[in-house]
Amino acid sequence: MANAPDVAGCWIDGRAVFGGGAELALDNPATTDRLGTVRLATESDVDAAVKSARSSFLDWSRAMPSHRSAVLAELARLVKRDADEFAQEEMLQTGKSIRLATEFDVPGSIDNIEFFAGAARNLEGRASAEYSGEHTSSIRREAVGVVGSITPWNYPLQMAVWKAIPALAAGCCVVLKPSELTPLTTLRLARLATEAGLPDGVFNVITGTGPEAGAALAGHPGIDVMTFTGSTPVGRIVMAQAAVNGTRVQLELGGKAPFVVFDDADLEAAIHGAVAGSLINAGQDCTAATRAIVAESLYDAFVDGVAELMLRVVVGDPSDPATDMGSLVSHAHRDRVAAMVARTSARVVCGGRAPELPGAFYSPTLLAEVGEDDEVYRNEIFGPVLTVSKHYGDDDALRRANDTAFGLAASAWTRDVYRAGRASREIAAGCVWINDHIPIISEMPHGGVGASGFGKDMSSYSFEEYLTIKHVMADITGVAEKSWHRTVFAKGSDS
Repeated sequence: MANAPDVAGCWIDGRAVFGGGAELALDNPATTDRLGTVRLATESDVDAAVKSARSSFLDWSRAMPSHRSAVLAELARLVKRDADEFAQEEMLQTGKSIRLATEFDVPGSIDNIEFFAGAARNLEGRASAEYSGEHTSSIRREAVGVVGSITPWNYPLQMAVWKAIPALAAGCCVVLKPSELTPLTTLRLARLATEAGLPDGVFNVITGTGPEAGAALAGHPGIDVMTFTGSTPVGRIVMAQAAVNGTRVQLELGGKAPFVVFDDADLEAAIHGAVAGSLINAGQDCTAATRAIVAESLYDAFVDGVAELMLRVVVGDPSDPATDMGSLVSHAHRDRVAAMVARTSARVVCGGRAPELPGAFYSPTLLAEVGEDDEVYRNEIFGPVLTVSKHYGDDDALRRANDTAFGLAASAWTRDVYRAGRASREIAAGCVWINDHIPIISEMPHGGVGASGFGKDMSSYSFEEYLTIKHVMADITGVAEKSWHRTVFAKGSDS
């Protein structure tokens, strides 16, 4: 990539297109090496992509489910074929470790595509039946139209797959805007989709900034559903832009996941889970463990154990398979994380600084004695930072877990099945893990409540975002005068 200075940042109507806007440098955040430059999409590029999608919608939406399934299955095969290239590009553009990209991002994306290749042939609806006595009612589930998607920089490939693939499986066409910082794997995915047999115009990519390309996409009258993954403040802007045209919206937003450790928890498991759950992708994960809420009796041992394990985490060159944690996505983002830590009055147990490395690195950080009003406790940090506070019993633990505007994910650590059941019922979040934190599977939905958004990614539940439900009601009597006509005609038509 270092020898490829110009990147065609758009894929419109089945071909690579250079945007009409300003040039933007694409840099490796771990090394500051130049990967290339991309010319950003403008409002006119967005309009061209939407028009291409609209012109392709009728044929794709009417394609046999078996055909859509076959195209997606071939796409999964091609992504698997190019898995190494995807992993390298994901590492280079984000700074994440090659081990994470190779063992999590790419195989997870392949599995998700394979899942939807099968699910495309199984769009369920209610059985046809006679409810009025004079008609047969049936349900048609039809593709909603053109889907606009905006994806973030933390998991560029996986988020593109989560947004585009279920929409394509449902028969929709897609215009997707990746983050301008990390467009490479999304563009590769679009190229392979065309190679797999996806018709031109069905899957379009536009690389541009949020204020220009993102706003043009969300506010475009040719978009039928707008989906967004990213921060809560930006998600609310997207929703307002889409509301101008009455466009349906699906949002997967920020998180502040509680990590509740009860007094009967397996302490070693909780310590390992907290470190892994808070440091995955350098903490740049909206489901990451960020608020450890620990029973008073285990608190000191938990803090000591987490600090000891964090200090063993290898931070450095993302291309080295021995590296546990790479860099953050940019120096600007690293500085935002550092500023939040610098403002806290909590005790910095370990980390709390940038290591002596050239890129956008930040050390694994543990903050103890964190107050409930502290910024680092209330707001999303989106970096390798775990806060720890005490709880004084089950009621207090669950109160603290729910004392947040966010509701994306949470975990509860206990050996007691009844405690686990209570936590899973009472914690307000789209996903509650018991004695683990982070794993996701294609068969199950992902999405939150409250300030974490609404609607679902992954699983068959995500089809609800991309389908309309049509009621078809067919007369079965064959008579001209229906029984309900008496509400209109005082007498029969022969009088």
